[in-house]
Amino acid sequence: MIIDLHTHIFPERIAARTISLLEEKGGIRAATDGTAGGLLAAMEKAGVDLAVSLPVLTSPTQFEGVNRYAAEINRAMKAKTGRRILSFGGIHPACEDIEGKMEQLAESGFLGVKIHPDYQETYITDDGYFRILQSAARLNMVVVTHAGADIAYRGKPVRCTPRLARELIRAVPHAKLVLAHMGGSEMAQEVIAELCGEAVYFDTSFVLPRMDEATVREIIRLHGVDRILFGTDCPWSDMGECVRILRSLSLGAEAEEKIFEKNAKKLLELS
Repeated sequence: MIIDLHTHIFPERIAARTISLLEEKGGIRAATDGTAGGLLAAMEKAGVDLAVSLPVLTSPTQFEGVNRYAAEINRAMKAKTGRRILSFGGIHPACEDIEGKMEQLAESGFLGVKIHPDYQETYITDDGYFRILQSAARLNMVVVTHAGADIAYRGKPVRCTPRLARELIRAVPHAKLVLAHMGGSEMAQEVIAELCGEAVYFDTSFVLPRMDEATVREIIRLHGVDRILFGTDCPWSDMGECVRILRSLSLGAEAEEKIFEKNAKKLLELS
C-alpha cells in the first residue's frame, strides 16, 4: 500500500483558474488539473492507494467555504472502494476562536489540519499557531505545516525556517506535527543542523525530484526512518516520479514500507 500524505485539490469551478494562477506565481507546471478526478487519475497511474488532501486558508474568512468542500470530499469518498482521497481541514492563525474552530473540525471528522505560514503571511512562532498546535494535541489531530522556502514567495522572508520550527516544537510539543518538504524546502543543511532527531515528522513532498539523493538519504538516516512520510505535493510534483525516486534510493524493503505506508497509518491511526 502507498499513502501520499501531501496533495492538493480544488473545487472544479475554480480549479483551472487557481492552477493557472499558481503556475504563474511559482514558475512551475502542474502535473494534474488540480481536481479530485485529476488526483485519482494520478494515483491510479502511480499505484498510490490513499491521498491526503491539504487545503490552505489564505484568509480567516475562508474557513467555512474551504472546510465545507473538504467535508464534501470526505463524504463522497467514504463509501468508495479502491483508491481514495482523505481531506484534512484548513485553519488560519488569525481565525477568531481557534480552539472552538478546531473542536468544530474534530467533531466534523477531520483527522488533521494544514497550515502554511507563507501563504498566511504569519511566522510559525505566532501565538495563533501555538494555539492551533495546543488544540490539535488536545484533540489528537495531525497538523501539517509548510516548512522552508516557497517558490511562489521568492525574495520574501521564509516564515517557517528550521530554526523557527524548532522553537515551535520546543514551545508546544505535539507528537502529530508534520514539517513538509523534508523539514524545510531548499534549506536541507539547516534541517540537518536544527531539526534532525526532533520529535516531529518530515514528509517528502516536492523535494524528491529536486533534492540530491545523498542529501535525502542523509536526512532520513539522521532523523530516523520512523518519522519520514511519503508525500508528493501533487499537482506540483508528478506522483509516479516521486514513487520511482523513493524506490531508487535503495533504502531496503522495511524502510520503504514504513515511509510509503506504516508511518502514515500510525500517524492517522488507520487500521
